Amino acid sequence: MTQFAQAAGLLEKAIAAHAFPAASVEVGRAAGMAWRAAFGRLTYAEDAPRATEETLFDLASLTKVIATTTLIMQAVDAGTLSLTDCVADRLSGWRGLDRQAVTVADLLEHASGLTAYLPFFRDHHGRGEFERAICTLPLEYTPRTRSIYSDLGFILLGFILEDVNRTPVAQQFEYEGLRFNPPREWRERTAPTELDLWRGRLLQGEVHDENTWALGGAAGHAGLFGTAAATGTFARLVLRGLNGGRSVAGTETLARFTRKSSVPGSSRALGWDTMLTTSSCGTRLSPRAIGHTGFTGTSLWIDPEQDLYIVLLTNRVHPTRENNAIQLVRRAFHDSVIGALRDPAINQPRSS
Repeated sequence: MTQFAQAAGLLEKAIAAHAFPAASVEVGRAAGMAWRAAFGRLTYAEDAPRATEETLFDLASLTKVIATTTLIMQAVDAGTLSLTDCVADRLSGWRGLDRQAVTVADLLEHASGLTAYLPFFRDHHGRGEFERAICTLPLEYTPRTRSIYSDLGFILLGFILEDVNRTPVAQQFEYEGLRFNPPREWRERTAPTELDLWRGRLLQGEVHDENTWALGGAAGHAGLFGTAAATGTFARLVLRGLNGGRSVAGTETLARFTRKSSVPGSSRALGWDTMLTTSSCGTRLSPRAIGHTGFTGTSLWIDPEQDLYIVLLTNRVHPTRENNAIQLVRRAFHDSVIGALRDPAINQPRSS
């Protein structure tokens, strides 16, 4: 689409510069999709399959907002979970004076005192071992005095959801085109991630995050796979809800979960991140925008003030996670998309 020619050109140049081999995008309004496109090949090999609109990506930490945060919102609406519930009342191993007052909301806001990440997969396997290790880990800071983005807190949220709903997380979240542990028949159209020396293979259709792998491929912090179109469908639901329409959760619940945290220095909401001009979304989203990124090279931003969502999926960790060139590309891409939409020649989106 010529309206987004500059944004498309940025992605094509990024692929040529080996920022990532493949990308898939969707941009839209609450009323429907305005632009969807795919770029590059699944790997850098000249004969690799081309990326298409059907290409699946490892969404990595987009799992936190698309799956885990949504399931918690729904549990809050159902009355089976409260944001003020103490973690100690939900997980028996969470004990100690330093953490007894930590709540579900604190985990969602990344303000629980937990450190960002530890490679538990090297020595632990399965929920029991992970839960004991995280619950007994010394806290890095006094809860709610600061915010440190933490995979570990969302791993615990996944465990809490399993107990609340008496079902594995992978079976709780069912949206077309979004799956944990995707079936083997999806593999060939899934963008490969890293050549993983720990597992001794190139990962394709298998979760990139090692802690998630040690938890069976599905966890509260990572594990979801999906297409740009499926991610866009989810984004439209959220966008409609932020404007008072039918959504993934009740209007009041969604408003609460997308309100910025009161923790000092935090840009977080409940699960979601919020707009900063220094973040992955660039400089042109409104202060009401919410979003998230994923380690594999994925991002989702939703702006109710501009009636806009932007999905950008890549496999920037192929063949190695050491490549961080996506950071500048992602910011420029979002700014370019919004610049195109502000053009007076804007096209009306197609209905969903």
